Amino acid sequence: MLRETFNEVAELYDRARPRYPASLVEELTRATDLGPDSRVLEIGPGTGQLTLPLAESGCRITAVELGDAMAQVARRRLRGFPRVDVRVADFERWELPDEPFDLVVCATAFHWIDPAVRLVKTARALRPGGHLALILTEHVAGGTEDFFRLAQECYERWDPATPPGLRLQPASEIVFAETSQLNGSDLFETPVPVRVTQDITYTADQYIDVLLTYSGHRALDAKARQGLLTSLRQLIDTRFGGTVTKRYLHELVVAARTPE
Repeated sequence: MLRETFNEVAELYDRARPRYPASLVEELTRATDLGPDSRVLEIGPGTGQLTLPLAESGCRITAVELGDAMAQVARRRLRGFPRVDVRVADFERWELPDEPFDLVVCATAFHWIDPAVRLVKTARALRPGGHLALILTEHVAGGTEDFFRLAQECYERWDPATPPGLRLQPASEIVFAETSQLNGSDLFETPVPVRVTQDITYTADQYIDVLLTYSGHRALDAKARQGLLTSLRQLIDTRFGGTVTKRYLHELVVAARTPE
């Protein structure tokens, strides 16, 4: 399964994946009244990109991670926070504890959870009035736009699944399926999304490292993946002076569980 490919490169994932903007974490903390008394369930923590700043609030976190190697890195990063418990499990099959949580949080991983299960099980995990907080992430138009336009030719050559003429969308045109599902659910109050963009500049090596943590790139056969990455590296080095800037859109969605 594609969602299991991250476990193959846990150390690289931890090094290469961007952290979340501090303003977004601050808004999540404020909107959910997060503090030392909070019981938090995190779904798919990866190597702890969001877990670490949440743990700094003093809250108690149970983090359920599918990949054992990812969980191992997360435990190492979080060893200074004894109130964080990282468990290896498939969330869909994980048995919920008897005591409900005040907050369920999931960052850039909710799309991997079965849509038929994710909201229902999340609601079951929360106390009445508890919150679900999602951070949703998308690569959007901006940054070094000429690079991403030219990179499309590399993808069309090496990845047969690439739609021809694909172009990045402006942040204003992005609609997240997870937010739409939440808006249509009677299990949660209607959320008010908060959006933040961040631009990150990468060297050629750093950009290739990021790509090697993406499931779609890892799913390519070895020859195609090598051809794609080599052509992208050459493009960065020969046409863009060795660096490119990528724009990320992060959408924070916080919704209270409706009364039973």
